[in-house]
Amino acid sequence: MLNRVILIGRLTRDPELRYTPAGVAVTQFTLAVDRPFSSNQGQREADFIPVVTWRQLAETCANYLRKGRLAAVEGRIQVRNYDNNEGRRVYVTEIIADNVRFLESANSGGNRDDGMGMGAPSGGGGGGGNRGSYGGGRDNQDPFQDDGKPIDISDDDLPF
Repeated sequence: MLNRVILIGRLTRDPELRYTPAGVAVTQFTLAVDRPFSSNQGQREADFIPVVTWRQLAETCANYLRKGRLAAVEGRIQVRNYDNNEGRRVYVTEIIADNVRFLESANSGGNRDDGMGMGAPSGGGGGGGNRGSYGGGRDNQDPFQDDGKPIDISDDDLPF
């Protein structure tokens, strides 16, 4: 079985850092992820997806992420439920992130990745950084480096 999610979006508000009674850091934030199509009125729509991070990753996200910043989140979907004050069962679907990559630097105002990507091993235990780019040993190049720039491709290169 497989439960993996990768999202890229912008934070809708500053992350909220809290600590459990045992002293474990937990941060919550919401990521706005654009849908790949427009509505009938021609407007882009977005999904607002709650994200939870734990331990060192939670503290790093709280310190460096802010409302409006572009971030990539990798993790798993979790569904939990509880009974609210009215006795109704409430279901919550959220992403439990084990890797968050900051795609804009704090003082760039829109420049891409500042190289700050943090992650924790799956299963939650311990910390650990993940500063490499996705894709293995490709000289640690940013895979989103040319994001938004035109790509020169001839019609002969297309398979269709």
